[in-house]
Amino acid sequence: MLEKFFKLKEHGTDVKTEIIAGISTFLTMAYIIAVNPGILSKAGMDFGSVFVATCIAAAFGTAVMGLLANYPVALAPGMGLNAFFTFGVVIGMGQTWQVALGCVFWSGCLFLLLSLFRIREWVINAIPASLKTGIAVGIGLFLAIIGLEGAGVVVAHPVTLVTLGDVSSGPVLLFFAGFLIITSLYYLKVTGAVIIGILSTTIIGLFIGIVEYKGIVAPPPSISPTLLQLDIVGAVEAGLFVVIFAFLFVDLFDTSGTLIAVAKEGKLLDEQGRLPRLGQALIADSSASIAGALLGTSTTTSYIESGAGIASGGRTGLTALTVAVLFILSLFFSPLAQMIPSYATASALVFVAVLMISSISTIDWSDMTESAPVVVTAVMMPLSYSIADGIALGFITYAGVKILTGKAREMNISVYVISGLAVMKYILL
Repeated sequence: MLEKFFKLKEHGTDVKTEIIAGISTFLTMAYIIAVNPGILSKAGMDFGSVFVATCIAAAFGTAVMGLLANYPVALAPGMGLNAFFTFGVVIGMGQTWQVALGCVFWSGCLFLLLSLFRIREWVINAIPASLKTGIAVGIGLFLAIIGLEGAGVVVAHPVTLVTLGDVSSGPVLLFFAGFLIITSLYYLKVTGAVIIGILSTTIIGLFIGIVEYKGIVAPPPSISPTLLQLDIVGAVEAGLFVVIFAFLFVDLFDTSGTLIAVAKEGKLLDEQGRLPRLGQALIADSSASIAGALLGTSTTTSYIESGAGIASGGRTGLTALTVAVLFILSLFFSPLAQMIPSYATASALVFVAVLMISSISTIDWSDMTESAPVVVTAVMMPLSYSIADGIALGFITYAGVKILTGKAREMNISVYVISGLAVMKYILL
């Protein structure tokens, strides 16, 4: 049955290889089980409920990806998007988390429509390659400042805005230890480097008395505090179209980039270099975001960590299905997730930031009309504490510098549209 459904022989794999690949992928992304509730709980959401929503949304999205698109790609609430949800929309803009969930829901619906009507190519081409890189780098910097602040490495200062915290304190020292462990293990290609680093520093914290033991296994917490609590109407009434736009585009480009990268690594592209069943994959991703919003979590998206399963031989949806099962089993480990301290998750945030910022090497620094908008986009995200503002200002800068240098014809018409909307946003609001 598995052979017939997933076409294992056709893809040069078998059941054992696919299951091992699924375990490898899960171990590399299992950190999200603790990190996501930790971030969203700062928006006022119930930790236990978000923990359950995270596991179920990840399991649902990953299972749909495996069954519908037959790809070894796993999904879970996205890093960066969850930070934007909490620190950008709820804390930064003063919106309720229910309204923020409504924005996630609408972005998922728009993503689904773009996938069903096959106009996603126009949307993907709307953002120049340099700005796509700028967005990725900016989100990385945004995660870095959130992680450093959460661990106490940087603190507020009345004159300079930020300054160095108490680097001799236990949590800060363990943050650096966790970051060094994760980075070193990742370089040595050890599977599960992030989760190993998180658990190692948590255990050390237990022994020195700065972490309280809460147990390992327990029945899943109630999901009722967040289930169907989204405010769909409120998201529209509040005029948060820029926020919906930001959730949509970051998810769309993150998903597209992840799928292409994973497909290249697994040699899943066709003769023309295209990704077969791209439509089904995008439908799975957008459906997961809608389901996640209904359950009570931020945008659910494809994970680049799926490459770990590809490297282990995973080639079909059976790998994804294995990951989905492991996320369901994770529901019984809520005490462990709640025990993990902020300094431990902060080390994971900063490490993910390193991976995202590394894409800046692809920028053509000799062309100022390309590099300057990238810097504006990337720098403004952490400094304005908003992914949406970073994207908007990046578009305005890109369009402005192209027009003033006589390169207006190089821009897609969609760039003019998005830049114009961004200008109107700042003039009218």
